[in-house]
Amino acid sequence: MAQNRGQTPAGRRRLLVRSYLFRFAAVSFFVAAFGCQDHSSGTVQSRPELTGVWIGPDRTAEPSAGMTPQGKALFDAARPIYGPRSVPVANSNDPIVGCDPIGFPRILLIRAPLNEMEIVQTPNRIFQFFRYQRVHREIWTDGRALPIDVGGTAPQSPDPRWYGYSIGRWTDDGTFIVETVGATETWGDEEGHPHGLGARIEERYRLLDKDTLELVVTIDDPEMYEKQFVASKQQLKRGKELTEQLCVPSLALQYLELVAKPAGR
Repeated sequence: MAQNRGQTPAGRRRLLVRSYLFRFAAVSFFVAAFGCQDHSSGTVQSRPELTGVWIGPDRTAEPSAGMTPQGKALFDAARPIYGPRSVPVANSNDPIVGCDPIGFPRILLIRAPLNEMEIVQTPNRIFQFFRYQRVHREIWTDGRALPIDVGGTAPQSPDPRWYGYSIGRWTDDGTFIVETVGATETWGDEEGHPHGLGARIEERYRLLDKDTLELVVTIDDPEMYEKQFVASKQQLKRGKELTEQLCVPSLALQYLELVAKPAGR
């Protein structure tokens, strides 16, 4: 204060302006360096914007790894309505015939025109909304860990979920990596390949350009398969709007009784 006594009003104003500008620059630097970071890995610059509607290709599944005896028994018992082992709808035991939830990772592996998804990106999680059955899943990016002992007997063990528990993180090259555990045991794809409760599924999303999203799905399921394998390699194209495709139990029952069963006789 003693240094300011001899200054003119104009001089004091210039000093205040310089002081304000210095503090503003310091705060701006702090926000740029630290304020835009969240608990997920990767910098803001390495997290491309994935928000939008994405449409997958006609074929989404790759050949599976060799199956364990348990996995082979479940696969042999499946009677799918798609693929080389397809049977008439009336003779199929595919869970979706009765409008059961499609489950995970099968929701990622269905073929066109059902394989549309919309991604909504927020600071702490990413939502995926799917055309088929209008279901959604959430992928947490806030740094939490995946749950352990899903479906276990301990009181604190979490219950399985149809679409599992998912966490995501960004790599420095802009790839979004998702890990999922605890998905309810059901068909892993439309051809009846199984997956166990202990399966760990990894997704890698990478923008190839503004209208092309690469997705690679890897499954690690020692209960059902002899080794880890890539279940799908896809290039999804940007769409405009998510359409609707619902499995309505009453209509599905009518179709079975009036069309599918008579055709299968």
